[in-house]
Amino acid sequence: MTWVMAIMLFLTLLAAALGLGTRQSAQALERQLAGRLTVQVVEGSPVARDALAARTLGVLRALPGVRRATPVDRAALQRLLEPWLGSTGADADLPVPAMIDVDLAAGADPDPVVAAVKRISGQSRVDRHQRWMSPVGDFLDTLTWLALGLVVLMLAATAAVVVLAARAGLETHRATIEVMHMLGSTDLQVARLFQRRIALDAAIGAAAGGAAALAVLAFLGTRLAALGSELLGGITLGAGDWALLVLLPVGFVVLATAAARMTIVGALRQAL
Repeated sequence: MTWVMAIMLFLTLLAAALGLGTRQSAQALERQLAGRLTVQVVEGSPVARDALAARTLGVLRALPGVRRATPVDRAALQRLLEPWLGSTGADADLPVPAMIDVDLAAGADPDPVVAAVKRISGQSRVDRHQRWMSPVGDFLDTLTWLALGLVVLMLAATAAVVVLAARAGLETHRATIEVMHMLGSTDLQVARLFQRRIALDAAIGAAAGGAAALAVLAFLGTRLAALGSELLGGITLGAGDWALLVLLPVGFVVLATAAARMTIVGALRQAL
């Protein structure tokens, strides 16, 4: 019973940490991409392109919903193109669009920005970061709900294991329980003996499984930090998340105790 409880809690904590971590990552991704746009000023002539980009930049900075508009440095664009174009990307005659990063104010509508850019030049394009990364956010949300479902299933399986163990113990000690009843013991007194034993087993298992799970999570946290990935680095646990994970073993023991009590009391009342 103790080892079963330890394994169940270990898996439950890992599933809960996965759900909490992916939720944090999805929220961080949404905060980073919400209201972020990239304007591409497309023009074959470098002189006309730079003039058009400067005009577009001035209009964008004058819009009330724009918090910041920053032109992307030509050298930064060359570094981005270098893996595909090599040294050709540094050619000044290469018709590379001028890029402008735009940050909107909280809750601002991007449609006026798109309309303003299109009025200046019909060839300019506006890319919405949130639209391109929405499949990633949806995937993270799916992982969060999947982890929540796994936690619920593990808790249900734990309750089922406790019910089976309580019923097995009741059948094993049925003769002793009948003698206790003849001596004046009540159903609640008998149930209290069973729930105390199961609570002790669950507490020992929760301590072992919880310590192992927290150690694994701490190790995975250091490995994620070492990757240096902005997306994976968002899979972190806040103080509230760690507090919830620490309290989960306590709830685990309470669940096992309550399931044992209800099972024994119900079985004893049916037997009378």
